Amino acid sequence: MTQANSVFKPSSAAPDTTGQGTTQLKAPYLIYFGDVPKHGYAKTGLGLIHWRRERCAGQMRRDGCVVDGGLPDMDIAEAVKAGARSIVIGVASPGGPIPAPWLHDLADAARAGLDIVSGMHARLADFPELVDAARESGAHLVDIRAPSKDFPVGTGIKRSGKRLLTVGTDCAVGKKYTALALEREMRKRGWDADFRATGQTGIMISGSGIAMDSVVADFLSGAAEQLSPNAGPDHWDVIEGQGSLSHPSFAGVSLGLLHGSQPDALVLCHDPSRDYLLGFEERGICPIQPLMEAMEQCLIFARRVNPAARFVGISINSSSFADPDHKRLVRQFADETGLPVADPVRDGVSAILDHLEKESF
Repeated sequence: MTQANSVFKPSSAAPDTTGQGTTQLKAPYLIYFGDVPKHGYAKTGLGLIHWRRERCAGQMRRDGCVVDGGLPDMDIAEAVKAGARSIVIGVASPGGPIPAPWLHDLADAARAGLDIVSGMHARLADFPELVDAARESGAHLVDIRAPSKDFPVGTGIKRSGKRLLTVGTDCAVGKKYTALALEREMRKRGWDADFRATGQTGIMISGSGIAMDSVVADFLSGAAEQLSPNAGPDHWDVIEGQGSLSHPSFAGVSLGLLHGSQPDALVLCHDPSRDYLLGFEERGICPIQPLMEAMEQCLIFARRVNPAARFVGISINSSSFADPDHKRLVRQFADETGLPVADPVRDGVSAILDHLEKESF
């Protein structure tokens, strides 16, 4: 995949091993879930396990962890014995801090020679105990969420090629999974397509991209433009969405990405099990938007930069529903929107691509 930007700027001494502005993470990985309290915050680890299972040796969990990625539970010594070479923080919590109780585990891993890989906003090199531990063994501290170059402001100038952007009714509803599944199916059909990662997990999975939520706000749309540069007339860039336009905490990155991507096609991602936006459940505020309302909101801004933008499908996360309820939801949302509806894990995305193929882009 040719990319106009570097992937990320590793902290400490993690080397550029490809000569192309990318840093190769050392596999196998020990996925560190700590004491994560919600599945929605564990999307980094769960995403790596789903898409790159062959690179994952095991998982490490503290008391109170509610997530099980289905990997063998290991401590540091067991992980080293199993051949692990990196410990990957599998959590993406609001604000991206690294909790103090985790530092002991991470320092032990570094002293044992494991690279520490983080997608948090907090920088690993800002923790002296991690720096000292890595120095003892020669381990690397690798920050994925670190923009590696300066970006211009967005221009709004239309680019060649075709673009599909996944958007959501909330955070952590399957935008990355959907984009990866769409790119994989496009390639199976012989289409010219690339996945464009915009978050730490997508970057870890694909090896390139821009962590959009770490770009200074004024330059978000410009970074999105550089993420998906001019391409051939039949080339599709499948762009991983971020956040949600309706989320009070994370709408900024969603809007910048929507403007900079200039999508031709959009797929709305939705988790039918949620009544309120992630992080607002306990307060009972900020209910999830109805699908048609969310689509209309996205199209207002998408058509500012691409008047021809339109939705081509609905992607749902139905993992918490039994088969009869899943099928009912598919029918319900299809009737409501007039679009194909699919769970990318459960159903695949062929129905969405069949519809996209019939559309004129």
